Amino acid sequence: MTIDIKEDIIHQISDLADKMNIKAYLVGGFVRDFYLNRPRKDIDITVVGDALEFAKAVANHFNTKIVVYERFRTALVPVGKFELEFVGTRKEVYKTNSRKPIVSEGTFEDDIKRRDFTVNCLAASINRGIKNGLFGEIIDLFDGKLDLENKILRTPLDPIITYGDDPLRMLRAARFASQLNFTIEKESFDAISQMADRIKIISQERISNEFMKILASPNPSKGIAILFKTNLLKYIFPELNELAGTEIKQEGDKKFGHKDVFWHTLKVLDNIVLKTENVWLRFAALMHDIAKPRTKRFNKKTGWSFHGHEDIGARMQKKIFHRMKLPLEKLKYVETLVLLHQRPMHLVGREISDSAIRRLAVSAGLALEDLFILCRADITTKNPNRSEKYFKNYDIVVKKILDVQEKDKLSEFQSPVRGKEIMELCNIKPSRLVGHIKNEIEEAILEGIIPNEHSPAMQYFLENKDEWIQRFGSNT
Repeated sequence: MTIDIKEDIIHQISDLADKMNIKAYLVGGFVRDFYLNRPRKDIDITVVGDALEFAKAVANHFNTKIVVYERFRTALVPVGKFELEFVGTRKEVYKTNSRKPIVSEGTFEDDIKRRDFTVNCLAASINRGIKNGLFGEIIDLFDGKLDLENKILRTPLDPIITYGDDPLRMLRAARFASQLNFTIEKESFDAISQMADRIKIISQERISNEFMKILASPNPSKGIAILFKTNLLKYIFPELNELAGTEIKQEGDKKFGHKDVFWHTLKVLDNIVLKTENVWLRFAALMHDIAKPRTKRFNKKTGWSFHGHEDIGARMQKKIFHRMKLPLEKLKYVETLVLLHQRPMHLVGREISDSAIRRLAVSAGLALEDLFILCRADITTKNPNRSEKYFKNYDIVVKKILDVQEKDKLSEFQSPVRGKEIMELCNIKPSRLVGHIKNEIEEAILEGIIPNEHSPAMQYFLENKDEWIQRFGSNT
């Protein structure tokens, strides 16, 4: 059985391999994605022999750079849109408490069976001729092609061995399930549940990388549900795991319960996925009710409440970002969405002042449109009449917010009177006093006292600057 490899870059590498008398194989994702008709930009090539020497020859051929990882006997060679990774046939084993594998030389079969899933064990020869093999010939030692057809994730060896060698593969199982819409084979699923705590030996960077790939996948809720059902989630994201569960209180002849926040959160995530591929908006969806377990209170008359969960949830993000080693430039965006996710709905059905609208628009800033998406996604009631009512009322609020934002020029809002002007006219140096004065001008705009324009803002500043200097000057 052969596959028809069209990529010219692989044909050139094939010629080079034959010229150097080196056996080389396409492995893993490239072959899998060929059968699944998915885009192929990462090309993994296993070399029987010196992979680094061959990688250097390929880099020279294409006149490009090479990144060598001597410890793992691998090399990365970027060529145009492709990322070529070369690795020698090897064995990899993790010790019980180690985060780094022990790598040793192995046979082609050793290299194939060390891989995570049978669908990634497929290999294709890129040599030509009888001596070295047939170009495109498939080597399928573990029935990976059949598992591809059945959409099953199965380990090539006993799953206890495969996951024990590299516990990150447990997360990869959830990731591939969500990316490919595959099912994890039962024995493999049970093994993950049995040894979930072994994920603790893996570095946080690798864990977070896999988690964010799940979140960026076409069906992230499937992957996160797998993490929850296998107990992995309590080790890699305990705050998210704590959302699960319901509680019922009996008061007289009344029962008070609350929805399961974990499954509600995944439903919100599903709604977000229908609208955007923005992975940080998806992350904010996961975080929007993250503080509910910490704010849950019971009242005998009114039942369950979660007052202040949005504020506490926003404040939790800094710790979560640092622990998970997430990019801090995304922190403010997520904090903003978590903090404000209930604010628009609080305005539904009320006489809304322009001041309240301005404050919401300014607080959301550039995240305003994403806030609208999150708020709509948060409507998960199964009652169609109630759902229709919520959406109609919400549309009214959104229209008013957008109208006020446009009328008052609130995008990227800040005082029209700049700090340099304040310092020159007040004859002061940079200090907290400048910030206090700018804040007074901004407050006047938000309250509708003056328009968001430089001339009236400057006039307002000149009329009040002496009072402000007297009031705030002693605090600088």
